Amino acid sequence: MRSVGPLRALRGVAAAVGDLAVPLVCGGCGRPGTPWCPVCDAQLRDAPRALAPRVEVDAPAWAVGRYDGPLRAAVLALKEHGRRDLAPILGDGLAAALLTLAQWGDLPSGRRLALIPAPTKASAARRRGGDPVAAVAASATGLLGPRARVLPLLATAPLARDSAGLGAGARTANLAGSIDLTRTPPAAALDDDTVVVLVDDVLTTGATAAASTRRLAAAGIVVDVVAVLAGA
Repeated sequence: MRSVGPLRALRGVAAAVGDLAVPLVCGGCGRPGTPWCPVCDAQLRDAPRALAPRVEVDAPAWAVGRYDGPLRAAVLALKEHGRRDLAPILGDGLAAALLTLAQWGDLPSGRRLALIPAPTKASAARRRGGDPVAAVAASATGLLGPRARVLPLLATAPLARDSAGLGAGARTANLAGSIDLTRTPPAAALDDDTVVVLVDDVLTTGATAAASTRRLAAAGIVVDVVAVLAGA
């Protein structure tokens, strides 16, 4: 038997130690040995769901799936537990949902597609090693073609409260005036032949989507569809 080179042996030891420190498990169900198992993937590929948020949103809202089971686990793992490896997986699910909506006629046709991530606090993005919604949107563009791009235009003001646990009315009041436009995009990026999609991870009351679409509309940017990974 041939001896294994020192470098290769060290790599093997490092990989084994890494597996002990961060076990490779499915981000949806915890099954060992895979980052995303076929059973959870089948649920991610289900038909998009139309949403009816309690707060009126100035665009049709759709979700890749329901906020429970593997999808809920994957979103929480990505946002709160550093599972950045799940961003491409969830991005594929988002891209598949948008392509399905286009086939159904629920996504307007256009020469270009702009994905605008929902706003997040800069402090939260730093804590998470980057904006997870932007990472998912960027991964989705790989399947949506060269005319799709991510436009990070929105941010939540630093003094805004965390909306977790707030009801629809409290969320709306909390977000009033707290969403900033971080830059003005080039006119060519959002012309009349561009389909604009607001992307978020979860839609609960619809307050964030409503405030975001209003802020974009004030800047002359009309959102055609709100697409989220999961609808609560």
